Amino acid sequence: MKNRDAAVFLIALLGMGLAACERDARPQAGAAVQVEDSAGVRIVEYAGTPVVSAAFRFPAHPRYRHGANPGDYTFQGIDPGAILPDGRVAISDVFNRELVVLSPDGASYEVLAGPGQGPGEVGYIGAVYALGRETVLAADRSLGRVTVFADGSVERTVDIRSAHGLGVRGIDSSGRLLMATSSFLSGFEEPWLPGHMARLDMDTGALDTVASYDFASRTPPGLRWDPIGAFGRVAVAAGHFVYTRSDRPEITWRSPDGTVTQIVRWQAEAAPLTEELLEGVEAGLRAGIRMANPGAAAAAIDRLTDENMAVYRARIGGPMPLFASPFGDSNGRVWLPSWRPGAAREGASHYTVISADGEWLGTVEAPPGLRILDAAHGLVLGIQRDMMDVESVVVYELVAR
Repeated sequence: MKNRDAAVFLIALLGMGLAACERDARPQAGAAVQVEDSAGVRIVEYAGTPVVSAAFRFPAHPRYRHGANPGDYTFQGIDPGAILPDGRVAISDVFNRELVVLSPDGASYEVLAGPGQGPGEVGYIGAVYALGRETVLAADRSLGRVTVFADGSVERTVDIRSAHGLGVRGIDSSGRLLMATSSFLSGFEEPWLPGHMARLDMDTGALDTVASYDFASRTPPGLRWDPIGAFGRVAVAAGHFVYTRSDRPEITWRSPDGTVTQIVRWQAEAAPLTEELLEGVEAGLRAGIRMANPGAAAAAIDRLTDENMAVYRARIGGPMPLFASPFGDSNGRVWLPSWRPGAAREGASHYTVISADGEWLGTVEAPPGLRILDAAHGLVLGIQRDMMDVESVVVYELVAR
């Protein structure tokens, strides 16, 4: 495989010493915390890992489920989505190549865009964002452009082919696209391959690289890919870049121009991969490989599954990631999903939530089989799998604990 992102899709579908100018300490959930301000950088450091439940939770049932009821849109491949301020959601079906908008109660839908010709055409949509009550931005990887839809019609398109190799992660307060490295070629010799954060002005087309970061760790010798390899991930929260490295208990906030504004650290040790944790992984691998290779012979599916399981077993005893890819919500909070092998399609079992100013808000237990796509306006949009392995779009309302 040429890059780790492609490998994951295939098999799952695959110190810094800063002098303190001022300090204060206060206990929180059994872990003391220090807050420092040095040269304009806010540093929040926890003595351990706080153990506390968040003040909000998921209810027992979603507000609605769409995709398995008579008259629902028939999804073939649900991927990115966004919650609009009025409660509607915009969802991309990457296999049907359509952008679908669901009503606030999930009872009806309209197809906003699909394949074809002209400015409203969409191909493979890699990201969807709500810009306002009636405005949706779709970042199209295959067409190399973003399209802004307003009131159900195309407002503008922006060519982003100059940003090849970068994926849209969000939008800043000035309407610029915040982007980060999205792919890489394997076989590098450095311990870490660098990635880049950039911002793109949609009016002028100017692309500025504002920061670099550790993006991909080197694959161990003799393996084609690393199922527990560490990765650097970039999200956007409240118009700021948010960077994590999955082997390091730390989050770094950067302003759109790349300036570091805040660092949150805590103490945690990675758990080792065990044979027990691989139970159930093979079935997920097989399903993902079959989906990524429609029409392949059963023998070929078996061979690919066996090859990838052998890679997992070769890494037994190695340190697993501390968390999966983070995301930011409309309140500027950062959600860190729990990580377990082979769980990309099933979603995380729980999330650690940290506020925009570094406060450890606690852990939220997720409903079984939920993979979150967006969190905004007190709602959570996701994909949920039922007992028959059928995926539907669901919207949950976060409620007070």
